[in-house]
Amino acid sequence: MINTRFSVAIHILSLVSAQTDKGVTSDFIAKSVNTNPVVIRRIGSLLKKANLLKGGPGVTGYSLVKKPQQITLLEIYKAVTTEEELFAIHDQPNPNCDVGRNIQATLNTSLTQAQQAMENELKRQTLADIIEHLSKQ
Repeated sequence: MINTRFSVAIHILSLVSAQTDKGVTSDFIAKSVNTNPVVIRRIGSLLKKANLLKGGPGVTGYSLVKKPQQITLLEIYKAVTTEEELFAIHDQPNPNCDVGRNIQATLNTSLTQAQQAMENELKRQTLADIIEHLSKQ
């Protein structure tokens, strides 16, 4: 299931991209996100591990590793979400029920297709697209 880490990660990267002339710290980002700096550091750590962000302790602020045009939303999504599937299907439906016996296989096919469509769309969009849209607001 998608949680807020994905949107916060996009917020972080967008803010870092927009503030290239300043050292963007976790405190600064936390004020923009309206959360605790610890949350920013945790997500920042995931983004660093995915080679999207650099900086942290001993360095004045964060910076992007790649240009916004080179960072897809899918990369960001994968950096901050677990390997679990987007949709969870309930366990152990009743095998004696016609629906219960077949629901997992049926849903698995449909939901896998939906997840693939979402990932294809995220692969098509970049951080630069988000930043461009933000600048028009």
